[in-house]
Amino acid sequence: MKLEINNLSKTYSNGVQALKNVSLTIEKGMFGLLGQNGAGKSTLMRTIATLQDPDTGEIDFNGINVLKNPEALRKTLGYLPQEFGVYPNVTAEELLTHIADMKGIVHKGERKDTVAALLQKVNLYDVRTKKLDGYSGGMKQRFGIAQALLGNPQLIIVDEPTAGLDPMERNRFYNLLSELGENAVVILSTHIVEDVSTLCTDMAIIGNGKVVLTGKPDEVQEVMRDKLYEVPIHKEQLTEYQEKYNVISQRFFSGKLMITVLADELPAGEFDAKSPSLEDAYFKILSES
Repeated sequence: MKLEINNLSKTYSNGVQALKNVSLTIEKGMFGLLGQNGAGKSTLMRTIATLQDPDTGEIDFNGINVLKNPEALRKTLGYLPQEFGVYPNVTAEELLTHIADMKGIVHKGERKDTVAALLQKVNLYDVRTKKLDGYSGGMKQRFGIAQALLGNPQLIIVDEPTAGLDPMERNRFYNLLSELGENAVVILSTHIVEDVSTLCTDMAIIGNGKVVLTGKPDEVQEVMRDKLYEVPIHKEQLTEYQEKYNVISQRFFSGKLMITVLADELPAGEFDAKSPSLEDAYFKILSES
């Protein structure tokens, strides 16, 4: 089971080049696509999901030429876009049943069991008869997750899926995605580094429409071992340190500004060595971009 993307490019009518010769090979399991808002992630996800055509390039999934035969891909696709709407005056159970019917689950008993099981998985079963306009943002997001999983899709795309979820709901979603990744290609598009480091076995970082790095999260961060150092400073000193060192990130800690510096050896001063994280690697890529 494999998704292959070759030399995908897309320029919008306003002149924005959203994708620039993007090539990726994504196999079964959890794949993280990491990048800032506006990096091109959503454009890539919409293109894979056959919602828009690229200017150039090819996409193949398990022998399906996605651009020439989008209907075949849609039969095995589960998609949760970054923003999606719901019919406000129907219940979660009613709408999910309707979507299940459209996805080809026509046997009444099977459809009922499938809908109930999915609502249980996303923790909405107890409010299944409540109209969707009464749902909170997080509840609507969980409903979106449920509809994406209908029909046991082999390719699942989730775009910024944990937005609006509280920590407990995020945890539940992490577990669900991990389980799905055992039998499907699951693409997690996000700007949240923790989502990728927690869930994904492989990843790519995209910036300005281009793939700037691919690899396994632990390998990506290990490249920076013995090259990271941090020190607390007063915020007024930031410019001075930025001029003197390669500062890749900064955060407030106990009232002081904690900066992380990339260097081949321990800098002079009160720096401490820092164990690398995927977030450090991400910040390094962003600073270089």
